[in-house]
Amino acid sequence: MLKIAVIGAQTLLGRELVAALEPQDCSVLPLATGPMTKQDEEGDLVVFAPEPALLQGLDVVILADTPVAPDLFLDYPGRILDLRPEAESKESGEPMPLSGEWPIGTLRFRGRSALEQVLAQLPLLVDGIGDVSGTHLRSIAHLGDLGLGGLMEQTAAVIRGEEPDTHTLGYRAAFELVPQTPRGNLVEVRTPTFHGDLLVLNLRAAEGKRLAMKPPPEGVAWVEQPPTSRDVAVSINLLAHLSLSADANQGMLTLGFDPILWGILRPTLRLLGL
Repeated sequence: MLKIAVIGAQTLLGRELVAALEPQDCSVLPLATGPMTKQDEEGDLVVFAPEPALLQGLDVVILADTPVAPDLFLDYPGRILDLRPEAESKESGEPMPLSGEWPIGTLRFRGRSALEQVLAQLPLLVDGIGDVSGTHLRSIAHLGDLGLGGLMEQTAAVIRGEEPDTHTLGYRAAFELVPQTPRGNLVEVRTPTFHGDLLVLNLRAAEGKRLAMKPPPEGVAWVEQPPTSRDVAVSINLLAHLSLSADANQGMLTLGFDPILWGILRPTLRLLGL
């Protein structure tokens, strides 16, 4: 049985991780990022303050948020999985593998973005792909508690007829679609939805090829209609729909996924062999 600690268990991501891990064949120690507030202590989830002694004998520590004490891992010899949004440097470890369980000999991995994991599925989903372009309709869920609370506050303010405070999120999100600067052939549009991302891709077949659906890999489900953000917000699977032109040289591939359920929880369980 794996012994796992989740640091930042009081956050949205931390709570989801604890809820996903507890039914598995492992023991889970929910840890806060530092000294707990009265609200933390009285919450539904019992969270403990992080101490180096609590990490002794554990197999894996998962970082959902940044611990207050910088020396918390000074003498910790086990594995660390860094799932914080800011974990993008070499110091946070190599990106987690896209398939398979935790390889022997590696002690530290960092999470991959849900978008990166989705794009890696393209060759497994559709045969004959040449050019790809499209739009990523991104929900606020990738910002965790900060995003959910900020959007809720802005939405309530607009409904009251007030100008929303943009300090928390840094932009106006309520009832707004906010396009970002394109990155290559992909445009991100931030949407005023709490959960559920959609990736709408325009596909062109490679020269001499035709586009064709493949059997879905594990974690992916083909659906009969393009998925909505509501559909994917409650699904641990990546939902996919493909519409092809008559000659199968062009197609529209709609991929729906929740950045936490599919982009973090599922690969974490797979990596830990749970």
